[in-house]
Amino acid sequence: MRLNVNPNRMELTRLKKRLATSTRGHKLLKDKQDELMRRFIEMVKENDRLRKEVEAELMAAYKDFVLAGALLSPEFLEEAVMFPKERITLETTVQNIMSVNVPKMKFIRQLEGEEGSIYPYGFFNTSDEVDRAIARLFNILPKLLHLGEIEKACNLMTDEIEKTRRRVNALEYMTIPQLQETIKYIKMKLDENERSNTIRLMKVKDLIQEQ
Repeated sequence: MRLNVNPNRMELTRLKKRLATSTRGHKLLKDKQDELMRRFIEMVKENDRLRKEVEAELMAAYKDFVLAGALLSPEFLEEAVMFPKERITLETTVQNIMSVNVPKMKFIRQLEGEEGSIYPYGFFNTSDEVDRAIARLFNILPKLLHLGEIEKACNLMTDEIEKTRRRVNALEYMTIPQLQETIKYIKMKLDENERSNTIRLMKVKDLIQEQ
């Protein structure tokens, strides 16, 4: 399917420039799509590895809490989990990856009081299991945050890959073929006009010679 244009040399020049721009844009978008896919695959692999690691550590912490529950009162366990000495705020920034703004997050620790401890209780009446569970949960927070970053980045990159793919396909299967076909049509028309002019000139020449 060609464009509806006047078959003249000015239009031919304009379409040739447009074709060159579209071809260059197609290559740049294709390179961007390939790089996005490469980064996306790396993130998916990292997400899978980190998710398995986090799930294993959460399961270990859960087992420690189960063991601690057999030795300690429910009230003590609730205090250990619900009333920490430390508060955490979340700092968020943005990182640009191939035109995709992905979130970067960081925990900022704020200790309550002078004691820098994550345990909201004394160690006299506690058990190793609950201590390990609290420590596991505390140490897993950065990994959980990083996992959230990666999953959000994967979602955003999926959208960008899809948008880039549509643009690449539009150029590859619509715009560029249309321009090529239209340029071919204009060249054919110009060649026909040139042949017609040549024939007319020859006829005029013959008429002049006859006279």
